[in-house]
Amino acid sequence: MRPHELSRQDARRIAVCAQLLVKPRPTALLEVVDGLTMLQVDQTSAVAPSADLVVWSRLGSAYDRAELTTALADRSLIELRSMIRPSKDLALYRADMAEWPGTGTVSGWLLAEARWLEANDGCRRDILARLDEAGPLSARELPDTCVKPWKSSGWNNNRNVTLMLELMEKTGDVAVAGRDRSGRLWDLAERVYPPGPTVPAPEARQLRGERRLRALGIARARGQECPVEPWDVGDVGEPAVIEGVRGEWRVDPVALELGLGRRFTGRAAILSPLDRLVHDRKRMVDIFEFDYQLEMFKPAAKRRWGYYALPILYGDCLVGKVDARADRKAGVLVVNAIHEDEPFTKAMSAAVDRELADLARWLELELN
Repeated sequence: MRPHELSRQDARRIAVCAQLLVKPRPTALLEVVDGLTMLQVDQTSAVAPSADLVVWSRLGSAYDRAELTTALADRSLIELRSMIRPSKDLALYRADMAEWPGTGTVSGWLLAEARWLEANDGCRRDILARLDEAGPLSARELPDTCVKPWKSSGWNNNRNVTLMLELMEKTGDVAVAGRDRSGRLWDLAERVYPPGPTVPAPEARQLRGERRLRALGIARARGQECPVEPWDVGDVGEPAVIEGVRGEWRVDPVALELGLGRRFTGRAAILSPLDRLVHDRKRMVDIFEFDYQLEMFKPAAKRRWGYYALPILYGDCLVGKVDARADRKAGVLVVNAIHEDEPFTKAMSAAVDRELADLARWLELELN
């Protein structure tokens, strides 16, 4: 079919609608996670953990953080590869687990992981036996009997058990059963994952691509390989070109209709730095022309916007960043600065102030 010809504003509106950041707001946690397909797990709590921030951006202060804990405990939601997903989507990953590291042409880094796992099969079996006996357990409670340590540039050195567990998660042997202050708790996958069907691998990949595109609204057909969750979508959806932007794009027909088929009803929103609207930084620049980096790993003197600056959405534009910090000991949400990419109108300032007040209310802090 002939590609849809879109302006950058068209593409932005499609993306914002797909990400549930318009009026009316969604009303329930499971509706949000199903629509977004996943919440990234990141426990940085300068303001709040990212998964909670993403849900708050959609639901507002009506969202009770205990709902996410409950949904994970009753397996309405599951954690898979550091992403919280609807449990029904597990059917789309079971075949890949059974076939890991894959069939046909397999990436070199996947082959290296598979060879390391095979070389340390004794450790794998020791971990399974210990979990069978006493799981759920944290990584530090499990034996490191690897005969071939993992070698890296430094980040993953001496993390044999953690890496082993993450590879065993890929093969479907173990799963995250919960979290405590030390981090993830692991158990046998059969005791964590609810029973359900397995969708054949080719069909599952197609369905995952369709779900991903529905959540993003618009995405590149091809992109660089991502180890956890792709940002490109292959041939699903419908072809599109974006004026002034290079590359082959795919658009979801439902998101296209929502974004362009009726009067756009945007709103203000304060986003997590890991929000799916901005997580693909290349797409963010291409469509939103937004200058942003997460600066928590930079020296303080080199930060432009702050340790954990939160992107600001207004309508279909990303318009600035909030440098905020939750001081729980003092009981206040400290707003160090609101960085305006362009001077805010009175309406924009009022809308952002309302969102900040709602954020403080949700965190049960005073706004400072």
